[in-house]
Amino acid sequence: MNWQPVQADDLQQILILLRQSQSPDTQIQRQVQARLESLNQYPDFNKYLVYILTKLLDEQEATRSLSGLILKNNAKSHYEKFPDEVRSFIKQECLSALGDRSPLIRATVGILITTIVTKGSLEQWPSLLEHLYSCLDSVDINLCEGAFGALQKICEDSADQLESAPSQPLNVLIPKFIQFFLHSHPKIRSHAIACVNEFITPRASALMANIDLFLENLFQLANDTDSDVRKHVCRALVMLVEVRIERLIPHMQQIIEYMLLTSQDSDDTVALEACEFWLMIADQAICRDVLQPYLDKLLPILCKNMKYSEMDIILLRGDIDEDEHIPDRIEDIRPRFHRARTRQQTQNLLDTNSQLNTMTDTNNNSTATSPNNQSGQHLQDDDEDDDDDDDDDGSGTNADQATEWNLRKCSAAALDVLSNVFRETILPILLPILREMLFHTNWQIKESGILVLGAIAEGCSHGLAPHLPDLVDYLIKCLNDKKPLVRSITCWTLSRYSTWIVHNEVQQNRFLIPLMSELLKRILDANKKVQEAACSAFATLEEEACIQMVPYLNQILETLVHAFRKYQAKNLLILYDAIGTLADSVGSHLNRPDYIQLLMPPLIERWNLLRNDDKDLFPLLECLSSIATALQTGFLPYCEPVFGRCILLVQQTLEANSGDTPADKDFMIVALDLLSGLAEGLGSHIDSLVERSNLLTLLERCAQDSMAEVRQSSFALLGDLTKACFRHVRKHLNIFLPLLTQNLDPHHVSVCNNAIWAIGEIAIQIGSEIQPFVSIILEALIIIINRNNTPKTLLENTAITIGRLGLVCPNDVSSQLARFIRPWCVALRNIRDNEEKDSAFRGICNMIILNPLGVTSEFIYVCDAIASWEKPPMELHAKFRDILQTFKQEFGNEQWKQLTDRFPLPLKQRLQIHYGV
Repeated sequence: MNWQPVQADDLQQILILLRQSQSPDTQIQRQVQARLESLNQYPDFNKYLVYILTKLLDEQEATRSLSGLILKNNAKSHYEKFPDEVRSFIKQECLSALGDRSPLIRATVGILITTIVTKGSLEQWPSLLEHLYSCLDSVDINLCEGAFGALQKICEDSADQLESAPSQPLNVLIPKFIQFFLHSHPKIRSHAIACVNEFITPRASALMANIDLFLENLFQLANDTDSDVRKHVCRALVMLVEVRIERLIPHMQQIIEYMLLTSQDSDDTVALEACEFWLMIADQAICRDVLQPYLDKLLPILCKNMKYSEMDIILLRGDIDEDEHIPDRIEDIRPRFHRARTRQQTQNLLDTNSQLNTMTDTNNNSTATSPNNQSGQHLQDDDEDDDDDDDDDGSGTNADQATEWNLRKCSAAALDVLSNVFRETILPILLPILREMLFHTNWQIKESGILVLGAIAEGCSHGLAPHLPDLVDYLIKCLNDKKPLVRSITCWTLSRYSTWIVHNEVQQNRFLIPLMSELLKRILDANKKVQEAACSAFATLEEEACIQMVPYLNQILETLVHAFRKYQAKNLLILYDAIGTLADSVGSHLNRPDYIQLLMPPLIERWNLLRNDDKDLFPLLECLSSIATALQTGFLPYCEPVFGRCILLVQQTLEANSGDTPADKDFMIVALDLLSGLAEGLGSHIDSLVERSNLLTLLERCAQDSMAEVRQSSFALLGDLTKACFRHVRKHLNIFLPLLTQNLDPHHVSVCNNAIWAIGEIAIQIGSEIQPFVSIILEALIIIINRNNTPKTLLENTAITIGRLGLVCPNDVSSQLARFIRPWCVALRNIRDNEEKDSAFRGICNMIILNPLGVTSEFIYVCDAIASWEKPPMELHAKFRDILQTFKQEFGNEQWKQLTDRFPLPLKQRLQIHYGV
C-alpha cells in the first residue's frame, strides 16, 4: 500500500498541532490535546500520524516521535476499531522505518510495534518475527539495532505469547540472541542479553535447552566496557540465582568476586543491579556457606553504598532546614489506597505486632504498620496486588524520587536480610565500621551510619544488646541534630529498637519517656521530612508500648492536635495514621471527656471540609474507625452524622457502579469499615441508627460485589452488627447465610477469614437454627484447617467457628472430629483466654463427649490444648476435668501412665496440678 496525504493542508495542520503540543503553556497543551482527540473520528488521522513518524525525515525528531506516541495511545485505546487498511498501512510503515537514522524514532517505532502485538497477537501479524529476525543480520547497524529494540520490547510485553506460540519462535530466536552477545556493537549486545533475560524467570524451555551456551557467552561479557551490558549481565545472574542456582554453583566464587566489584561500579544503575544479587542469594540455602568468606569485603561495600550522594541531597532538598510553610505539590502526594478491614476473634500470645517498613529511608507515606489494624492483623488476599501499599521508604520529597528503588535502598535492604542470616557473627566486622561512621565529621556519612544501625536492628539484636544503652542514648541526642536528614533517619532507626526499649523494664524506665518526649518534639519539627519520619516512628512506639502510653496521653494528644495546625496535605495523611494507631493501642483509655474534647474538634473540622469524592477521606475514615472503636459510648455525640455519611457513601457508590460511570469502590469500602468501627465501639447503642436506615439492604448488595475487598469489609460489618444489634440482621439471614457459605474460599484469604468469623458470630446468636447450613460450612472449614501454609489468623478463626458450630449443633459436627481435632488444637493452643476461646472449647468438649473415639489417636494434642488455658471458667474447667478423668478410666492406670510419660514434663505437671490426672 503506497498511501500519500490527500490534502497537504491537513498534513500541515496536524504538524502545527504536534509542534504546539510541545509548548510549556498548559493552556495551549490542553487546547491542542482536545483538538487531537477530535481528529480521532477521521480514519485517515492514524495514517497521517504514522506517515509523519516514518516519512517526514526532515521534520524535528521530537515532532515525529510525538506523532508515533499519539498513534501508540490511539492503538492502545481502540486498535480493534481501526479499519483493516489502516492497520496494514501502520504495520508496513513501522517495518520500513526500523532502520531510521534517529535512535529516538527507532525506539518509537519499537514501542508502536509492541503495542500492536499486545493489542492483537503475533498470529495477526505473522510476518513480523520473521522480518525482524532477518534484519538482525543486516550490515546496516541502524536496521539491526532497530529490529533488536523492537524484539526487546516484544519480549518484555509478550513473553507468554512467544513461549506459547504454535510455531515455537523461541527455538530460533533464543540461540540467535545468544549468538549476538559477542557482537562488536555494545547496543546490540545489550539488546541481545535483555531479550534473553525476559525468559529466565518463566524458565522458557528454549532457554533451558541452551542454558550452557547462554552461561558461556554471558560470562564472557562480565568485564564489558559498556555499562548497559554489565547491567544486563548482573540482572541475568540475579535471576539465575532464583531459578537455576545449581548451574551457578560451580562458578559461585568468581560470581561473588564479580558482584563485589560491580557493586562498586561508577555507574549507579550497574551497582544497583549487582546489589540485588545479595538480596537474592540471602534467600538461598547456600548463602551462609558461600558468603561467609567474603563478609569482610561485602559489608563495608554495602555500608558505603548507603550514603546519600550529592545529587540525592539536591533532589531531596536535604539542605533546606525549614520547609513546613511550603505547600505540598499534588505530585508529591502519592495516591492513598484503603485496606479493607479484617476481623480476628483472637489475639495470639506470641504476636508482637511489630511490622516495620523496609529499611531504606524515612520518607514513608504511612506509619510503620498497616494503618487499618483495628480488628487484628491484616490479611492480604492471595489475588490482591500489594503494590498500593503505603510502606514506601523513598528517599525523597519529589514523588518520582520518593518511590524510586535505588542503590542506597537496595544496599540497606541487603544488609538487613544478611544480618538475619548471619546474626551477631557480622558484628566484629560491622562495629568498627559503625563506630567510624556514627562519629564522622561528614554528616552524610554519619547519617548513613544511623541507617546501618537501623538495618541490623532485627538480625543483630542479641549481639547488640550490650551496646544498646549507649547507642540509644546517642540516637536520642541525634534527634536534635542540625541536619534534617539526620533527624529523620534517626526517627526511623529508633523505631526499629522500640521493642527493646519498651519490653525491657530497666531500659523502659531509662529511655521510654526521653524517647517519647523527643519524638513528640520532632512531630512538630519545622522540616516536613522530619515530621513525617517522627509520626511514623511514634506510631511504631505506640504499638509496642500500648497501655504504657496511657499516663502521657494528654501530652501526646496536645502534640498531635497541634500538628493538625502545622502540617501540609501530605503529612496530614500520616498524622491520621498516627492518631488511629494511638486509638488502637490504648483503646478505651482514650474515652475521657478531656481527651475527646482535645481530639475530636480538628477531626470533625476536617470531616466537614472534605467532599464525598475526595480521596483524603480514606485515611480520615480509617482514623475515625479506630477512634470510634476505642471511644465506645464516648463517640455517641458524633455517631449520627458519621453514620449517615457512611450510608450515603455506600449508597452513592453502589448506584454509580450500576450505571455508566463507575465510581471508586474504595469510598464504599472505607465507609463499611467505619460502620464496623461504630458497631464495635457503640455496641447496642447503634441499634436505633440501624433501625432508621437501609443499611442491611445495602449490605446485601455489598456482600455480593465482584470486588473481593468489598465483600471482605461487608462480612466484617455483618459480624459486628450480629454482635451489636442481631434483631436487624436476623431478618436478612436467608440472604446472608448462603452468601457466607459461597465465600469460604481460602484463595481469597481475607474474604474467607471474615466470612468464617461472621458465621461463628451468627451461630452463637441463632443456635441450632444454623443446622441446615452446617454440613456445607463444616466441609469447607475442615479443608481450610488442614491446608498447608494457611495464615495463622485464618486458622484461628476457622478453629473457633468449628468449635462454635459444635456448641450449637454437636451431633452434626462431632462425627467429623477425627478429621480436624489435631490442627484444631494446634491452632488454638497459643491464643489468650477469652470468650471466643471459651465458646469454642465448650463446643469441642460437647463433641468429645459424643464421640470420644474421634480424638483417641490425637489425645496428646487435646491435653496440650486444655493445658493452654491459664484460668478456664468454672463450667469449662469442670468439663475438662470430667473428660480427662473419663479417658483415664477408659485407658486404665497402667496405659494412662504409659501415655502421659510420653508427654513433655510441663504438660504432665499442668494436668496433674489443675485436673488431678
